[in-house]
Amino acid sequence: MLNKFMKRGNRKGSKSDDLAFPPSNRGSGVVASSNVVVNHASRVGVPGSAGPNATPQGVGGGGLMVTVPPTGAIEALPMFKDVPAAERQNLFLRKLQICCYQFDFTDTLKSVREKEIKRQTLMELIEFIQSGSGKIHETVQDEMIKMVSVNIFRCLPPTSHENTGVEATDPEEEEPFLEPSWTHLQLVYELLLRYVVSQDTDTKVAKRYIDHSFVLKLLDLFDSEDPREREYLKTILHRIYGKFMVHRPFIRKAINNIFYRFIYETERHSGVGELLEILGSIINGFALPMKEEHKLFLVRALIPLHKPKPVGLYHQQLSYCITQFVEKDYKLADTVIRGLLKYWPVTNCQKEVLFLGELEEVLEATQSAEFQRCMVPLFRQIARCLNSPHFQVAERALFLWNNEHIVSLIAQNRTMILPIIFEALEKNIQSHWNQAVHGLTVNVRKMFLEMDVELFEECQRQYEDKVARAKEVEEQRQLTWKRLAEVAGEDMVTA
Repeated sequence: MLNKFMKRGNRKGSKSDDLAFPPSNRGSGVVASSNVVVNHASRVGVPGSAGPNATPQGVGGGGLMVTVPPTGAIEALPMFKDVPAAERQNLFLRKLQICCYQFDFTDTLKSVREKEIKRQTLMELIEFIQSGSGKIHETVQDEMIKMVSVNIFRCLPPTSHENTGVEATDPEEEEPFLEPSWTHLQLVYELLLRYVVSQDTDTKVAKRYIDHSFVLKLLDLFDSEDPREREYLKTILHRIYGKFMVHRPFIRKAINNIFYRFIYETERHSGVGELLEILGSIINGFALPMKEEHKLFLVRALIPLHKPKPVGLYHQQLSYCITQFVEKDYKLADTVIRGLLKYWPVTNCQKEVLFLGELEEVLEATQSAEFQRCMVPLFRQIARCLNSPHFQVAERALFLWNNEHIVSLIAQNRTMILPIIFEALEKNIQSHWNQAVHGLTVNVRKMFLEMDVELFEECQRQYEDKVARAKEVEEQRQLTWKRLAEVAGEDMVTA
């Protein structure tokens, strides 16, 4: 699914039911630093419980509770292959206890030996689950989820503007915070992922531990600034959605709530793009006829996501979700187009370019009846875009006439559309500063002339009459001002 987003650019990708989003470099033990620019948001603490017999010693490693193990508590245990099969479950438990201890990763010279033992232990646990050596006992599963919770559920660090009190900067210009404890955290996420996808994991048992509370805390972590962490969260949550059918309505509702808070309160959240990627695949699998619940989600959550200023950070994923709805149910095209017009940017030209690209994808899936319902307000907005002084906006609007399906819809309804945009075309030809826009406008004008000569000449006559009337009004206004000036001059002489 992720590859689909990467390949499609601003164009519509092919349909797929694939639910997997494999994170890059997964399982290598090392993930390279990313230059991905992400959004930030206020942090909500989700601290995990401390390790066994551990005393909190402060906060480090990006908000993890540092629990220093007692002397001698961390010692390398034998490998699974070196003990009899009957003792492996007990050994698994002992290894889990070691992995509950946490360390201060802000100081690379601290507890070096203990950190390496924990890292090796985590790798052994991953290998044991992946190998399918045997089903893990229910008690062991319980302890494993507790260990995962201790490590990943934590208070996320404040963003720079929250920490210093300075005015918030543009999310697109901020550098992401990379989690110092990632060498351990990545392995914990990998262990959780292997547990969720394992064929030996019985969902009836596992749902007792991966419950609503656990899922909700996972969703809270999507606000992490570290793009590597969000990749794992995206993959894990999607696998949970695919495997645990009982959680599906809850996950959709929880994502709704995240979107509502982002749209109407904070406008800052790091994981909107990843959540939309998950939803893109979920929407692709919706059965027809579509439930009313899903249509409400489109109207109340997805369409309003066009409103926030940082929409450019997640627009590609949002556009895919919106287009999926229209492809699933073509009758939603009118609702979507009117929603786009409602949130159309007034002063942000880059957002306008994004909206025009999305509009083209929606129109590609639009049928004639739905097009006719919204074409008047739609082409009034397109006419404004044609005359935009920002050449990229005008150019992108003119590119709509390169799409055969859209041209076909326009041709069928030319008697309504041409009178709306004729003036905008003439103004571009007469006065637009950009030569590329001028050339494209000439081509579109020629296209309409070839479609219907009689209609074109009628529109031209009406436009010339309008220009002549406007000229008369202007001349009359100038004459009135001239007379007023003369009268004022005579009064001053008399005085």
